[in-house]
Amino acid sequence: MDYRTAGVDVVAGRAFVQRIRSSVEATRRPEVVGGLGGFGGLFRLPGGMRRPLLVAGTDGVGTKLELAQAHGRHHDVGIDLVAMCVNDVITSGAEPLFFLDYIATGKLSTEAMATVVEGIAEGCRRSGCALLGGETAEMPGFYEPGRYDLAGFCVAVVEEDELIDGSAIRDGDRIVAVASSGVHSNGFSLVRRILASSPTAAAARLEPELTPLIDRLLTPTALYGSLVRALRQAALPVRGMAHITGGGLPENLPRCLPPGLHALIDPGSWERPALFRWLQQEGGVPEPDMWNTFNLGVGFCVVVPEEAEAAVLALCRDLGHQAWRLGSVLAGEAPAAGLAGLPYDASGGGGNDTA
Repeated sequence: MDYRTAGVDVVAGRAFVQRIRSSVEATRRPEVVGGLGGFGGLFRLPGGMRRPLLVAGTDGVGTKLELAQAHGRHHDVGIDLVAMCVNDVITSGAEPLFFLDYIATGKLSTEAMATVVEGIAEGCRRSGCALLGGETAEMPGFYEPGRYDLAGFCVAVVEEDELIDGSAIRDGDRIVAVASSGVHSNGFSLVRRILASSPTAAAARLEPELTPLIDRLLTPTALYGSLVRALRQAALPVRGMAHITGGGLPENLPRCLPPGLHALIDPGSWERPALFRWLQQEGGVPEPDMWNTFNLGVGFCVVVPEEAEAAVLALCRDLGHQAWRLGSVLAGEAPAAGLAGLPYDASGGGGNDTA
């Protein structure tokens, strides 16, 4: 017996590292020390900072991986992995510095795994952070051959006196919504259940471009790092930000608000994208479950004073993001669902399948 007959190919693992080396190097920042292959990644704090705070986040892609692997979309879930981590840490106004990935698989497919890492590298380049390193574990007997799981870890930095933590939010502030690119990486346990029960899913085409349903579902999560960076560089008075992930608007928007304030949203301020309309109709999903599972077209929120709203909207649109006023901040305790204006009785609750 040897390690290869037990299911782990060390030679293939070394070939994989060589394959991804150029993609990793393309994400390099000036603060990176050394290169790929050490036992730990080395990174200097950016110079000139007075009181730097490190902001760390970790996440995965969830059961979206099941669909992605079935349809060979390995590159796009690499972008998803970065987005789910970066979009969290930037809500504090922090600059992403570096990213680490962990890939676990039943049997290493060099082509598939390298494509995943190339997607991760693209997400890092677009977010301005270095892909500092990672780990790929071959685990035969634990994962099925050809199957893999992903986890990511991002570290960012912000000056302590420039931290955006929601404490500056006031009654009357405006909430600007920035559009999502689709379902992102939440709610796929429900999505997959709907697909399995739908006789029309394979042939479904969605407006306005008659895009195949699976393409819409597997569109990578939007990256908002460059937008937050531009807002900071423009010195716009951003008081709070929220990444709309699992739990949708009811769970995530209140997270950026201080005690004594709540959000009032206008559900009529945007048209729900065709993808979410199809999922609700085909799955017979109750309205509360839609709000508590999906982003419904809102991927990110920015809270600003009223006088800055127009400038923030203009900057979003200049960077190619669809954006609009979602609502306002009001004084008073939050209602049962964490925000007001929902088109259903929030006191009754609702399901929350965000795997």
